[in-house]
Amino acid sequence: MLRKIALLLIGVVIIACYALPYLFIGQIAAWTGSFLFWCLAGVAIVLLNAAAMAGFTEDDR
Repeated sequence: MLRKIALLLIGVVIIACYALPYLFIGQIAAWTGSFLFWCLAGVAIVLLNAAAMAGFTEDDR
């Protein structure tokens, strides 16, 4: 169940990576808002990938 939720959240973060820069933070002149967003999105993807892959072993073939 955790794997499905993590994969679903990865999809949500990917959609947010396309939508947010153009819709909400595109009008911000400072680069810091965009930098903070991309840093947080990158950390979120790494953590969600770790959660999604935690249950895999070599015996799952």
